[in-house]
Amino acid sequence: MKRKLIAAIGVAGMLVSIAACGGDSEDDGKKAGPESFKGQTLTVWAMDGSTPAKWTKDLQAAFEKKTGAKLKFETQKWDGIQQKITTALSESTPPDVIEVGNTQTPAYAATGGLADLSDLKKEIGSEWTESVSKSSVYEGKQYAAPWYFANRVVLYNKKIWADAGIKGTPKTRDEFLKDLATIDKKTDAEPIYLPGQNWYFFDGLTIGQGADLVKKEGDKYVSNLADPKVSAAMEIYKKYAAHSKAPKDKDEATPQQAEVFAKGKTGAFIGMGWEAGTAVAANKKIEKDIGYFTIPGETADKPEGVFLGGSNFAVAAGSKKQELAKEFLKLALGDKFEGALAKENGVIPNKKSLETNLKGNEVAEAAAPAAEFGGTTPLIPEWAAVENTPNPIKNYMTSVLNGKSPAAAAKAVEAEINKRLAQKN
Repeated sequence: MKRKLIAAIGVAGMLVSIAACGGDSEDDGKKAGPESFKGQTLTVWAMDGSTPAKWTKDLQAAFEKKTGAKLKFETQKWDGIQQKITTALSESTPPDVIEVGNTQTPAYAATGGLADLSDLKKEIGSEWTESVSKSSVYEGKQYAAPWYFANRVVLYNKKIWADAGIKGTPKTRDEFLKDLATIDKKTDAEPIYLPGQNWYFFDGLTIGQGADLVKKEGDKYVSNLADPKVSAAMEIYKKYAAHSKAPKDKDEATPQQAEVFAKGKTGAFIGMGWEAGTAVAANKKIEKDIGYFTIPGETADKPEGVFLGGSNFAVAAGSKKQELAKEFLKLALGDKFEGALAKENGVIPNKKSLETNLKGNEVAEAAAPAAEFGGTTPLIPEWAAVENTPNPIKNYMTSVLNGKSPAAAAKAVEAEINKRLAQKN
């Protein structure tokens, strides 16, 4: 997958309100057989990098054979896509099916711009992995369908680990921390590169602790950063950071952590699989030394919680081809095409039984075990503003790493978080 794609799917953006567009009561294909679809064209917006050429060609052929209709894919760029979708959903002739970022889905649903797909969930979604399907649900209704996902893994330097006498990879958090201490003791390498503001790794730790970053007070959401479970997640982060010399007030992109790793003097870092390509581009020699493993959790049978970045498919409420759109989703999300996409793009599919398609892809095999234990940022439209720069949670993280208690650090930023949560979308 393209770096641009993976980077973008983990970011929720601000959305402005749009006028709800209900579906036409005279749906062109509603409750009709395939014959009624002939002569129609279904328009699908998919993001750059999401739809491999062969996958797209085969899906188009299958769709047209099944329905008699034409299928038109229109590739979109991530830059500016949120406003573009917002505008499209408010028009009388929106694209019929749209790929939307999983964390962005609730905001689109809240505007009334997405069709309710609860009936489709009952028909084809009984085996969807709960953690990946959750982002498609808003206020109890299924407003989208889970398509594909990705999460962070540990990328490590096999040579450094071998020089430290470490055999195999850790299966628990304590084993991982012990290995980092061994690298520190037996080599001159930095055990792990972990800047103080690797926010999405921290979000994964909060998920692993069962923590919620917001809570409901009356009819509004407020910060829950002072929750002891959030504090516990930050204390785990602090244990990892103790083995790193990375700046406490920077994130993983400042500088690019993969480029630091590429110098060959770092034992490991936590990132997306595509970052291996960034490392190799910076230093071709590092390629043979890169390995991957699942971020270990407290016990060997349960990996660490991870942030699941990904995409859902949604149907525009204003589309006059609701039933035809569902025929598309049945094909695209079915075992054949969902499995093929997982295999070709190395992404996590929407149900566990299809993960066999990831065999032989080292990164995907390392990422997959954590997917069912993953989650996202709070799935509320109000959350988008919280992550705007400067992200107050990043400031919280830096404060804790600089010696403040989690409780004191939370208190210092909660007013700003609450202010952002109160903003109108």
